[in-house]
Amino acid sequence: MAMVGLFWIVEGDVYVGAKPSGPGPGVRLTPEGVTALGDGREDLLPWADVTSLTVSDVPVRTLPRRIGAAVGLALQTMREMALPNGHGRVAEAPGLMTVRVTTAGGAHALEAYVAAAGGYPATEADLSRALLARLADGSGATATTLAAMARWGRAAADGTPRGGERERLLREWLG
Repeated sequence: MAMVGLFWIVEGDVYVGAKPSGPGPGVRLTPEGVTALGDGREDLLPWADVTSLTVSDVPVRTLPRRIGAAVGLALQTMREMALPNGHGRVAEAPGLMTVRVTTAGGAHALEAYVAAAGGYPATEADLSRALLARLADGSGATATTLAAMARWGRAAADGTPRGGERERLLREWLG
């Protein structure tokens, strides 16, 4: 599995945000369309009907956000050292992004978990939004773009690449 921009790519599957587990919400992009996941549902919005695909509530990495994440990690480590059995510790759920899909039948607001704890680099977020718009533009490149992303995911045994490589991949997939 690997994260590239707003995309979580696991073998041949491409998700916006983190891959959901259990009943958690998520959005999977397939050659057939946009699939809303969560609570036992798998609602498919076919690409032929999709006219717009955007994402909002994306946490963008900033210096204060990075400092806050580092401080949070340090505090969590200190708590775990003081309370080794996790007494009083409450797991914090990851943030949510909203994936908005517009079709001829109306607008759909789907939720997806944020995969980047400290936020996404601004350039990667922008490139990812452009890629989502391209997937929905009706140009016919959707299937080949998703196939390229899935192919890369199956070959990416080393996990998430470094920042420059992630940007290069996003630009390549944008065409």
